[in-house]
Amino acid sequence: METIELSIVALSESLSKPGNYALMLEDAHSKRRIPLIIGPAEAQAIAMAMEKMNPVRPMTHDLFHQTLERLETRLTKVLIDRVDSDYVFFAQLYLDGPLGPLQIDARPSDAIAMAVRASCPVLVTQAVLELTGYYPDDKVRDKKGSYAEYTLAELEELLARIIRKEDYESAARVRDAIERRRQG
Repeated sequence: METIELSIVALSESLSKPGNYALMLEDAHSKRRIPLIIGPAEAQAIAMAMEKMNPVRPMTHDLFHQTLERLETRLTKVLIDRVDSDYVFFAQLYLDGPLGPLQIDARPSDAIAMAVRASCPVLVTQAVLELTGYYPDDKVRDKKGSYAEYTLAELEELLARIIRKEDYESAARVRDAIERRRQG
C-alpha cells in the first residue's frame, strides 16, 4: 500500500458547516489537498499544539500523549487509510512500545491532534488521496450542472476560495450547489 505524507496548510472556520472547522492537508510533492471538516474541540486541540501552547491543565489529547510517554510508547505515524461513500474519513494510530507495534482506529481529527503533539508524520493512502484530493487551482466551473463533478468537500473549499476573492455571485451559486447536494 503506497502512502503519501501530508502537512497541515490551513485551519479555518467552515463556511458551509457553521460551528465546525475546515482542516486543509496537502501533499508537498503534488500539491494535492484534502479538506477535512472537524469539530471545534479537535480544531482547538490541533491549533494549540501547532502554536506550542501549554494549557494550565492537560486537554484530552495532551493527556493521551503524556500517558503514551509514561508507558514508553511512541506514536510513530498516523495513516488516513479509508473514506466511505459519505466522505467520512478513517485513520489509524501506529504505536511502538514495550508491547510491540500497535495499530489503533481513530478519527482523523483526533489522530492529527496526536500527530502534531508527537511530531510524527501524517500519511494518506494513494487511493484516498486520488479519491478525495484536488489541486487548489484546478477546475473553476461556471457552467450549469458542472458542480456535480465536485465532492462536497471540494465544493466547500471552492466556496471558501471564491469568498476570499469577494466574488459573491459565484459564491451564492456554489452555496446553492452545496445545499442541493445535502438535501439529496
